[in-house]
Amino acid sequence: MGEILDGAVTTTRLYWRTVFGISAAVALGTQVAGSTVTGLWFRDLAGLNKLSDPDTADLHEVLDAFRKSMGSLTVASLVGLVGSIIASAMLTIVVSRAVLGRPTSVGDAWRNARPRLLALTGLFLLLPVLITAAFAIGLTPGLAVAAASDAGLSGDLEGGGAGAGLLVLGGFAGMAAAAWVWVRFSLAAPALMLEKQGVFTAMRRSAKLVKGAGWRIFGIQVLAAFIVFMIGSMAQIPTSLIDGIVTGESSMDHLTWTSLIINGIGSAIGSALALPITAGMTALLYMDQRIRRESLDIELARAAGM
Repeated sequence: MGEILDGAVTTTRLYWRTVFGISAAVALGTQVAGSTVTGLWFRDLAGLNKLSDPDTADLHEVLDAFRKSMGSLTVASLVGLVGSIIASAMLTIVVSRAVLGRPTSVGDAWRNARPRLLALTGLFLLLPVLITAAFAIGLTPGLAVAAASDAGLSGDLEGGGAGAGLLVLGGFAGMAAAAWVWVRFSLAAPALMLEKQGVFTAMRRSAKLVKGAGWRIFGIQVLAAFIVFMIGSMAQIPTSLIDGIVTGESSMDHLTWTSLIINGIGSAIGSALALPITAGMTALLYMDQRIRRESLDIELARAAGM
């Protein structure tokens, strides 16, 4: 785990111009687009301010606010997905070349990554569906019992209790299944990029490489997620303080252009620092598993002229 993390950090340090050039451009582009969408979507703050007083808000206003929130969230998520795809593709190329001691420019990374972006998009869209489906399957028995007993309408406490118990157990089972799916296909992206595989072939390659090492890979991926969370939190602390001083404490004030710009700067900095860590650790995990199972180190040594 320590070596994988050190490899990602070392790659970032040695090739910082390329790495941060990619991550900063992607983070800034996605954040500007996301903040612009949010600002335009919620430009009618007068209507939203009514929700701060439950006595004056009617059902129509609540539904309108929900529609705006979901619409903005959906568009922002799609923008973030595009940024994640581009950053993951280009940074995987950079890390794979760095293993051989070969620097890569931003232009070279883009030329090598561009032909694989469509396939990587399909993978990034499919994996969340599979993870969500695994979690939903775990909840199905509890939801079925609760619906069959009609506990919410008839007051059947026994049936409602059984349904609630199954929901809790199903929730844990669903989380375990979702985690299993996540780990099983966690190496599909570098397999797709570096082996030029299709979506389903890359998923099968990932499952083969992960087999027998699931707990180790799970631990390393959780560590990467924790590091990303900490980086994002630390980047947001100073901008959140500034935002609180400038815009005040009202939740609706945080939808103004001033607030969006201030918080967007913190989010962009956090993303620019976190993207190389996540992409680097995933790419190095993929290579590590190939070295352990397929003697990739010999091929890498030959390629490096050693």
